[in-house]
Amino acid sequence: MRTAYPNRFDATGSRPSMNTPWQARRLNPPSRLWGSNGVAFGPDGRLYVAQFLAGQISAVDPATGDVDVVVPMDGPVQSPDDLAFGADGSMYIADLVPGRVWRRSPQGEYSLVSTEVKVPNGITCVGDRLFVNEMRPGGRLLELFPDGGEAVVLTEGLALGNAMQLGPDGWLYYPHMMTGQVWRIPPDGGVPEVVAEDVHEPVAVRFDQGGVLHVLSRGVEGIVTRFDLHGSGSRTLVTSGLVGLDNAAFDAENRMFVSSYASGGVTELHPDGRTREIVPRGLDGPYGVTVDLGGTVYVADHYRLVNPTPSDEGDVTTRNLLPPFMHGLATAGGFVHSTSQYGDVHTHDPDLGTTRERATGLDQPVGITVGPNGSLVVAEAGAGRVVAIDDSDTVTVLTEGLGHPMDVAFDTAGRCYVSDDRLGAVLRIREDGTTEVVADGLGAPQGLAVRGDELFTVDVGHRRLWAVSLTTGESRVDAEDLPVGSPPDTTPRTEPGLFTHGMPGSPPPFAGLAVDSDGSLLLSANGEGSVWQLKTSSETGASDDQYGA
Repeated sequence: MRTAYPNRFDATGSRPSMNTPWQARRLNPPSRLWGSNGVAFGPDGRLYVAQFLAGQISAVDPATGDVDVVVPMDGPVQSPDDLAFGADGSMYIADLVPGRVWRRSPQGEYSLVSTEVKVPNGITCVGDRLFVNEMRPGGRLLELFPDGGEAVVLTEGLALGNAMQLGPDGWLYYPHMMTGQVWRIPPDGGVPEVVAEDVHEPVAVRFDQGGVLHVLSRGVEGIVTRFDLHGSGSRTLVTSGLVGLDNAAFDAENRMFVSSYASGGVTELHPDGRTREIVPRGLDGPYGVTVDLGGTVYVADHYRLVNPTPSDEGDVTTRNLLPPFMHGLATAGGFVHSTSQYGDVHTHDPDLGTTRERATGLDQPVGITVGPNGSLVVAEAGAGRVVAIDDSDTVTVLTEGLGHPMDVAFDTAGRCYVSDDRLGAVLRIREDGTTEVVADGLGAPQGLAVRGDELFTVDVGHRRLWAVSLTTGESRVDAEDLPVGSPPDTTPRTEPGLFTHGMPGSPPPFAGLAVDSDGSLLLSANGEGSVWQLKTSSETGASDDQYGA
C-alpha cells in the first residue's frame, strides 16, 4: 500500500512518482522543507520558515507538523534567508542573492523595502522599526524604513553578520561568523561592544522568554551556547547533534524550535539537548550521486556529503561536512571525488577524513568521473568544455565550444560521453577533441551513466530517463514523470545566482545518475529531495519501495 509523503514537488503526496517498467524504490523519503533557514513565529501562532535553496517560505504548525507554502518559489522573492514580523503583522524578508529586502503585508501584497543592502541576512523588528545586517566581510548593520526614507547605518565592519535580536537590555545582539564573536549595539546607534568571544561557529543569537542568550553553531555537532548575561555570567554548551543549525525561535511557553540549513526540517530542542522532530530533516538537493565498490551510496547535497540509507525512521546518515557547495561526485580506489560551486575539485578519503584540493578556478564544474587512465574528467558547464585532471593536478582541455556540459561518463571501450542541457544532446568526444552526436532532441539532459552497452541520461526538461544503445544508436524512454527539476506548475528561474559580493548564491540544479555494481541505477530526484534506486525485473522479484512508490 502506498504511503503519502507531501513534499516540495507534490504538496498532496498523492502524485505518482514515476512511470517506469523498472522496479523502483526510494533510499530516503522526500524532503518536506528544502533546507530551513530563518524562522519566526507569525501572528497566527505558526512557525514561518525561510528556505534559501528553495526560494520559498513555508508556515509550520508546531502541533501537527503540517507545512503550508506561504511565499512560493516562483514569486518575487528569490532566495529568502531570514524573516521577521512587524507590529502590524507584516512579514519582512531578507532576499540574500539579489540583495533585496521585502515587505509582505498581512493581505499578502509584496513591496520592495530596499535594494541597497548587500547580501542581507540577519533581520529583526523592534516594534515598528526594521533592522538588517549583511553577511559579508566588512558588512553593515542598518535600520531601514519601509514607508520611505534613507537607510541609517548603525555600524560597519561586521565579519559575516547573521540572525540577530533585541536583547532584554534594549541592545541589538548579532554574531560575527568569521571571528566567533557575539556583539551588541544600541538600536539608536553608538559604539558596538563585544559580548562574547571564542563562541563555536556562531550563526544566530536568540533570547528565550527568561532573557537567557542562546547562540547557535552552524557546525557538525549542533552546539548551542547559553549565556546568563544578567546572573552568574556563566556559559553552558548543549550538543544537539543537529548538523548545520541555522536559526531558532521560542514560543510563548519558552519551547525552542531550531532550523538547519544543512538538512532542513524543524526540531524542538529541549534544554538538556533532547530533540523532538516537528518536520523531518532531509536532503537539500540531491545533486551528484555515486556508489563505491562496497555498495556505499554517496550523495552531494550542497552543504555536505551524505549516505542515504533506507530505514524505518527514514534517516539520512551524514558522512562528513566537506568543502561546501558540492555538486558532482565520483568514486574510485576508495576515494570520493567532488566538484564544488566555488569552482574547485577535491578528492576525499572517507577512512582518514582527509581532503586534497585537485583544481581551483573552474567555471561551474558539475559532473565528474574517473577516466580509464585514472584522471578526473569534469564537465565545466560555465566554460562550455570538458577537462581532465591528472595525478599531478594538471588540468587539460579534452573538448570545448559546448553549450552547457553537465555530466560525463565512459563506456567499456574507454570512450567519453558528455551531456549538454542547452544543446539538448549527448555527445561522444573523439580523440582529437571534436564531438559527435549520440542522442539529440532531448529536453535538458543532465545525469549520465553507462550500463553495459547502454547509455542512460536524465532528461530534466521532459522528466524522462532515456536509454541509448551504444551499438545500434537506438533510443527509448525508460521512465517518465521523474520527480526532477522544478515542481509542476512553477516557473524555474532562468539562471541561478552563483555568487553575490563574493558569497555563494543559489546552486544550479543537477539531477545525477549512477550505476551500482548490481546493475541498478541510482537517480538524484532533486525535485522532491530523494534518491531512487531502479532495478530491472530480472534483478528483483518485486517492488520494495519503502517510501511510497
